[in-house]
Amino acid sequence: MKAAVIESVGRAVVTEVPDPTPGPREVVVEVAACGLCGTDLHILQGEFAPKLPIVPGHEFAGTVVATGTQVTEVATGDRVAVDPSLYCHECRYCRTGHNNLCERWAAIGVTTAGGAAQYAVAPVANCVKLPEHVRTEDAALVEPLSCAVRGYDVLRSRLGAHVLIYGSGTMGLMMLELAKRTGAASVDMVDVNPARLETARLLGVSAAAAGADELDRPQGWDVVVDATGNAAAIQDGLDRVAKAGTFLQFGVADYATRVTIDPYRIYNQEITITGSMAVLHSYERAAELFANGVLDPEVFISDRLPLDRYPQALDQFAAGVGRKIVVMPQQ
Repeated sequence: MKAAVIESVGRAVVTEVPDPTPGPREVVVEVAACGLCGTDLHILQGEFAPKLPIVPGHEFAGTVVATGTQVTEVATGDRVAVDPSLYCHECRYCRTGHNNLCERWAAIGVTTAGGAAQYAVAPVANCVKLPEHVRTEDAALVEPLSCAVRGYDVLRSRLGAHVLIYGSGTMGLMMLELAKRTGAASVDMVDVNPARLETARLLGVSAAAAGADELDRPQGWDVVVDATGNAAAIQDGLDRVAKAGTFLQFGVADYATRVTIDPYRIYNQEITITGSMAVLHSYERAAELFANGVLDPEVFISDRLPLDRYPQALDQFAAGVGRKIVVMPQQ
């Protein structure tokens, strides 16, 4: 089959690889769409993936075309979205409900072959059936939405909060949509990319600007979310948290990224600094929210490209052009 492969640091190609076969409790999915995200860029840069080469792609959906001998939950022809998370269920963190912090954490498209291919194999337990009205080629959005749902689980945000989000890429826009639906009094957004800010305005952001100084909230925001992973944005965001407020590190930063904090201010103003890592008991809820229309795929997906253009898609994503980019292996 044809697949994208990150062969080595900085090098991605599209080539032929062997077709996957399912284990007893696995299925083979014919991939309809696979989204790109910052994790894929980190893998390309030599981070996250334990070894290369790897077939990337952890945001995907498609049709089941083969099932293992012990699979009864789905059948050939079922359309599914796939949770990429792979846990050991045995370590201390799994046993205490923090599976996303699993000591043997793995993921389809990161540690095992992913969905940037014509076919991908997945545990049946990771497959969520799609309702009839959801288009398979849109359902690659379920995985990033599940990460955003996890972010809001961490926040436990109060009704009437004033929210500031750094970054109006896919994840920032998803956090915007969830903030609107969880009772935020206002949601402001900061981004240096004017085109992305226009999308935020289209989705009904309260205010949008290239910098927080342009926004009128001198006492700060109750909730500040970084969805960039950028050191300058993170540093600025930490300084914008109101008294008794919360800062959420949601964007994926490089390993070497460093910022400074003011311990006395954190103590004196009871500021909470927290993080959210990937998916945790949120994939099925994200699938239900998606089916109920929490996101408009035509707004969120800006580019649908054939698999052959995967290396170019990575370049486009790295340049910040467009919103969610998906490759469609069956084109």
